[in-house]
Amino acid sequence: MANVIVIGAQWGDEGKGKITDLLSKSADVVVRSQGGVNAGHTVVVADRTFKLHLIPSGILYPNTECIIGSGTVIDPQVFIEEIKQLETLNVSLKNLFISQTAHVTMPYHRAIDRASEERRGKHKIGTTGRGIGPTYADKSERIGIRVVDLINPDDLKTKLEWTINYKNVILEKLYNVSPLDPKVVIEEYLEYADRLRPHVIDSSLKIYQAVKQKKNILFEGAQGTLLDLDHGTYPYVTSSNPIAGGACVGAGVGPTIIDRVIGVAKAYTTRVGEGPFPTELKGDIGENLCDWGAEFGTTTGRRRRCGWFDAVIGRYAVRINGFDCLAITKLDVLDRLDEIKVCVAYKLDGQTCYDFPTNASQFARCEPIYETLPGWQKSTADCKTLEDLPPKALNYLKFLAELMEVPIAIVSIGAKRDQTIIVEDPIHGPKRALLDANGDPVKTKV
Repeated sequence: MANVIVIGAQWGDEGKGKITDLLSKSADVVVRSQGGVNAGHTVVVADRTFKLHLIPSGILYPNTECIIGSGTVIDPQVFIEEIKQLETLNVSLKNLFISQTAHVTMPYHRAIDRASEERRGKHKIGTTGRGIGPTYADKSERIGIRVVDLINPDDLKTKLEWTINYKNVILEKLYNVSPLDPKVVIEEYLEYADRLRPHVIDSSLKIYQAVKQKKNILFEGAQGTLLDLDHGTYPYVTSSNPIAGGACVGAGVGPTIIDRVIGVAKAYTTRVGEGPFPTELKGDIGENLCDWGAEFGTTTGRRRRCGWFDAVIGRYAVRINGFDCLAITKLDVLDRLDEIKVCVAYKLDGQTCYDFPTNASQFARCEPIYETLPGWQKSTADCKTLEDLPPKALNYLKFLAELMEVPIAIVSIGAKRDQTIIVEDPIHGPKRALLDANGDPVKTKV
């Protein structure tokens, strides 16, 4: 039995969907613990592509229970659209569950999110406009609507009548946006409630029962470490805690049940939205990485900013999350390059900086210090073991593992399930390094 947390080690979009899908095959339960429809996972199975925002990617395995935990925020409209999409693809939803204490994204959240971002002008954060921040803000202000309210009509009507009138004042007076009709919103959400009600449970209790039964539990993170509300590149962050500690809070479990924490990082770095990005590439190489890696957001379709691998933020993610192994994704995107750079430190105000500066103004002034490695200029797409990789590609992975001071357990070399080199099974396998004591690759096949 192993309970594993999967966390993004960069600014999100690291390929967690594929890794969680891969690990879900060995999991009895998959738990989504935070975030909302601002997150997106793309999973490719055979010739089918699944784009998921709220529903855990473990749903593609018919015997795996999938739980959306209390730390998430749920947009019922999007959730039902996902359900319909999966139903048309004959995916079973009998094991899909929603926490009764998760909060619900309402129309006024989306309206305030878009209006607020527009009002910020040049100071905009780069939100998805999906109402995530305002939903979490209402949760903190203790005026939020929870799923348990949604499925109880009398409670929903009582709470929404007051809340919508309150939000209408903000929309009209502050943002000059047309008010919402409480009756229309209530009727709409009562219909959503009928569709969601069969899936609603006490999620913390269900997870606890799975722990007692010694089931394998996979905790699926959304976004990434550098987008964490407390530990990310504030203010250009999300509104929840997409780090390992946040998984425990959002799922409703104690940290003592966690056996492993696996970090997912691309072989390069990407970022969506605003904020400093020291290794960002502005020229042809950045454009090529975006095109070769299909770097467009699952949720928004926005083009991602691309840059070289940043080991400074990588080491920071290791520290914040307690990673004991890594999954490196999209190694194949680097196949065509004749040389590859890796940021090993920053130059900050004339000094060399090896640790991530949490001061936002300092981070904005950081300049990358690079080491250059030779590219392998050979396709890795069909490699099945570490031994199949070009020697220079293997050296690149070894270099990243040394910089991050964490072994690599999984290497992804394409979007499909079988385009994966599993050095170690993070759920069933022992804790082994990418390389043995002599620096030789561990001979483990997919």
